[in-house]
Amino acid sequence: MPQINKARTRDAAPSDGNDLVRLRIALTTFFALDGFVFAGWVVRIPAIKEQTGASSSALGLALLGVSAGAVITMMVTGRLCNRYGSHPVTVVCAVLLSLSVTLPPLTHSPAALGAVLLLFGAAYGGINVAFNSAAVDLVAALRRPVMPTFHAAFSMGGMIGAGLGGLVAGSLSPTRHLLGLGVIGLLVTALTAPTLLRQEPPRPPAAPGSGSGSDGPVSAGSTPDRPTPRTRRLVVVFGLIALCTAYGEGALADWGALHLRQDLGSSAGAAAVGYSCFALAMTIGRLTGTTLLERLGRTRTVVTGGVVAAAGMLLGSLAPALWAALLGYAIAGLGLANLFPVAVERAGALAGPSGVAVASTLGYGGMLLGPPAIGFMADWFSLSAALTSVAALAAVAAAIGFATRRATAG
Repeated sequence: MPQINKARTRDAAPSDGNDLVRLRIALTTFFALDGFVFAGWVVRIPAIKEQTGASSSALGLALLGVSAGAVITMMVTGRLCNRYGSHPVTVVCAVLLSLSVTLPPLTHSPAALGAVLLLFGAAYGGINVAFNSAAVDLVAALRRPVMPTFHAAFSMGGMIGAGLGGLVAGSLSPTRHLLGLGVIGLLVTALTAPTLLRQEPPRPPAAPGSGSGSDGPVSAGSTPDRPTPRTRRLVVVFGLIALCTAYGEGALADWGALHLRQDLGSSAGAAAVGYSCFALAMTIGRLTGTTLLERLGRTRTVVTGGVVAAAGMLLGSLAPALWAALLGYAIAGLGLANLFPVAVERAGALAGPSGVAVASTLGYGGMLLGPPAIGFMADWFSLSAALTSVAALAAVAAAIGFATRRATAG
């Protein structure tokens, strides 16, 4: 979801097919690990809330640390990738992520929780910048639209992490559970890191003389003409679609399980299943994203996805029964799955790496806005009412997609 390094492919040597396959597997593993660790933390939020004695608004401010840490770190990580390369930065951030996820259960106040979540968010934001930058280089080298598969791996990791969290919620304390996640993260990093560290980011092949068309992937190594004011405005508009999408993802991650537990009276295990349903639907949606885009085109994918997500989230937040809420979470996941990839791809096609960076920053802004907004609305109204804001923003994304249909169609 983050920034693209414009210079790091310049001196990279071309890679053969086997190197690219190994690199793709390694990057896919890191995407999955990121989702796995993050979801493992998410499903223990209700227990951590109880442990710290936080109100909904205090928890919202503490959860702000995750997004704030990610946003603050984004620009720094981009510069580190420029200087040292996206591959070693990915490895370092994976280590920091695995270590920092063990810290939240050690806190006993909202302030302390917010402080450690700032560190966790910094590692989370850093690895997202680094491995997405590496993935963009690989997509350009392969000249195939495989970016959705990386994000599908993230969603699959989230699904597994949430499912595992649901299974152990009743038998393992948050401390033991998150310590186990940290150990798994360090082991996976140790096994996967050598592949990244041995290879330079691949150089994209020479573009055909006539270009590959507007639907082709944007190379991180390419530099488009200087963007016009209209182009800059369109990039911001696509960034707003990313913001609406990230708001929804962050809201479901941080508050979805708590809604099922608090408002519907479900068990801790059943509450954890909620995010698992959402993550599974996101995985399916992203695995089929390339086919969907080829058949429907960008405009219909964005508009349909936004409408479906809005309907699903209204069901998920207002349904009086657990099964209906879980169904709503799944429908919302299917709808949101491909909005962010389309928005970032369009921004990149219009303005190159700087466009991707703008859209990504706005997307993280959505994650920054979501947790405290939901928390305050939950105190003012109710948590179920607050979650309907996800449906409202999904509808806004659909409206933006329709209003910019000519630019979306390329």
